[in-house]
Amino acid sequence: MRFNEDAELDTSQVSDQRGMGGRIAAGGGGLGIVGLIIYFVISQLGGGGDALPSGFGDVDDGQQVGSEAIADRCRTGADANREADCRAVALINSIQSYWAGQFGTGDYQEVQTNFFSGGVQTGCGNASSAAGPFYCPADAEVYIDLDFFTELRQRFGATGGPFVEGYVLAHEYGHHVQHLLGTSDKVSGATGPKSDSVRLELQADCYAGTWANHAATTPTASGEPLITGVTQADVTAALDAASRIGDDFIQRELGGGRVDTTQFTHGSSAQRQKWYTMGYRTGDPTRCNTFDTDNLG
Repeated sequence: MRFNEDAELDTSQVSDQRGMGGRIAAGGGGLGIVGLIIYFVISQLGGGGDALPSGFGDVDDGQQVGSEAIADRCRTGADANREADCRAVALINSIQSYWAGQFGTGDYQEVQTNFFSGGVQTGCGNASSAAGPFYCPADAEVYIDLDFFTELRQRFGATGGPFVEGYVLAHEYGHHVQHLLGTSDKVSGATGPKSDSVRLELQADCYAGTWANHAATTPTASGEPLITGVTQADVTAALDAASRIGDDFIQRELGGGRVDTTQFTHGSSAQRQKWYTMGYRTGDPTRCNTFDTDNLG
């Protein structure tokens, strides 16, 4: 996939907190409300594993970071084609424009995505990069260390690429949609292959797929789509990523080798692929009702 080089980017949807010293308060104890915040990736490791690198992703050493710098550097789709953080801005713009169109004029509440490195303090508590990208309903914002995309390739073995990054971000904005609709209120702290937590995550995957279906036709504030040239290879890469963040894959490949379905919180690799595909093939968020079916895949 590519970005329309002439389309304008809206950096007001992003807050760049990288280089602010981590922002983890002493004694924070992590997010602490797993019943509401469902970690995107490493929940089966109990928050363990090495934290992601605390560098600035594709930003060179010594280069200024911060929201003003992002605004200066990330102006058009041409910048998104060159730089990783500008690419994230463009993806966020596209995802939020899609949901604004789905909700209708004035009904969708835009929220910020916060770029951070190492750790961050949120309305849901303190978190490190090891938690992976996440959505916090307490402040209704998305948080991501952009180095996660490197981790997804190097540690999880995913193909990677811009459309995979779009999947990751669209999944988190799927959680925002669930928050706006009140769906998140259905989630208890239970685990298991058909638990509410799994259903919430699979629905967010399906919502990500519906955005992917419309990505090349969704206009942003400039009046034209930001994304062009989505290929089958892009879709295949997203499905590959989905297969590598299933509970069974994480437990087997990264968590000791034994798969325990009673501890599932996100769904199996097959389930995650199924529901992303459901969203992508139909392009219809109403087909993402994972709470009203016994056939989760």
